Amino acid sequence: MSRFASIGAAVLALGCSLPAAASETAFVNVNVVAMTDDTVQRNRTVVVRDGRIAVVGPVASTAVAADAAIVDGTDRFLMPGLAEMHAHVPGAGSADLARVLTLFAVNGVTSVRGMLGQASHLGLRQRLAAGELLGPRLHTSGPSFNGNSVDSPRQAADMVRAQHRAGYDFLKIHPGLTRAEFEAMARAAGELGMRFAGHVPDDVGLTLALELGISTIDHLDGYMQALVPPREDPSGGFGAFFGLLLAPAADVDRIDELARATLAAGVANVPTQTLFEHRVGPDDPDALANWPEMRYVTEATLRRWVATKNELLADPAFDEDTAARAIAIRRQLIRSLHDHGAELLLGSDAPQVFNVPGFSIHRELALLVECGLTPYQALLTGTVNAARWFGSSEHAGTVEAGKQADLVLLDENPLDDIANTRRVHGVMLGGRWLDRARIDALLARYAR
Repeated sequence: MSRFASIGAAVLALGCSLPAAASETAFVNVNVVAMTDDTVQRNRTVVVRDGRIAVVGPVASTAVAADAAIVDGTDRFLMPGLAEMHAHVPGAGSADLARVLTLFAVNGVTSVRGMLGQASHLGLRQRLAAGELLGPRLHTSGPSFNGNSVDSPRQAADMVRAQHRAGYDFLKIHPGLTRAEFEAMARAAGELGMRFAGHVPDDVGLTLALELGISTIDHLDGYMQALVPPREDPSGGFGAFFGLLLAPAADVDRIDELARATLAAGVANVPTQTLFEHRVGPDDPDALANWPEMRYVTEATLRRWVATKNELLADPAFDEDTAARAIAIRRQLIRSLHDHGAELLLGSDAPQVFNVPGFSIHRELALLVECGLTPYQALLTGTVNAARWFGSSEHAGTVEAGKQADLVLLDENPLDDIANTRRVHGVMLGGRWLDRARIDALLARYAR
């Protein structure tokens, strides 16, 4: 047995298997949030065959096979599965893998972009795509390019070529690269048609990252630095957590200019606003630790998250007013990027500080609405926009015939209130249906 096969068998033993797909499943009399526009198609039947949507039609005139599995959609809302575009997936041998994959799936996250890849993820990606494991589809980077993994422009280029040969989907950039190393990486990636995404190293800066074709900027990294006029850095060159300490000197009048430059470069942003606000916002760490979803992380993880926030709050350089201004600037930037047409992608950086896999994506959607997006516009970031980035019918992003059957059935309309994305009645992963009873049983397995 291969190493990947043995790992897969161990995961299956943990109860991470998917139910078998019915030859045909029909969602009958359901309201469809197709995400092709901001309306609801009412009283529809959606037929799924062989893992794809076969028919979307009026309930009165859409035929259903006699042996089809029937899901009653009355007064419920069917929408595409969501994508978590900044996820951290444990290694295939991790004892925590089944928990993370399950928490994503039962929350309606049917695709994830793994932002810290490793060799084991290549086999894991295949098994998830084949429906052999319970979890979302995986689109994975390779190991990150950073100040420790790269020591020269030549090595940066060689690392690009090695990851391309290995079959990773894209390259992940972390801080620490020099300008020359970043440029060499970007050239090699361009020659191979391989995208790179992630952080903006300090030696590179936002403008050059845009010029060299970074595919996505995650965490709005580099924007706060770009808003600070030259020679006005109050932090002495240490901007702290995504430029937090630079907020007092940031020139907000330049936000629209940066948004226009981002659009012109064709670069998307994954804001991960939950990560920033949970880390530096005014909420007491103990209050965050009592959120309902915290029961699904280990006690040790929760203690570590609380300690991380307490450490920041105790730092003499930390100031609540500066943090509040940084949050407001980032929210303004998100709205400006959206208003100018620069693409936003849904991502929360789970599992990270107080971001529980799956649950945190709903908090990220809520923050996007607080930034000024409508519920429909916020949902686009995790459906249509994500599918466009993936560039594959596997990540369809809409409820239409021929598209992959990665679907979420909700008890209430998410276009009325974004909080309704939490009202998950069931999830379909590649044509395999998880009803509410199965979801509750899976959650109970991981609850403390």
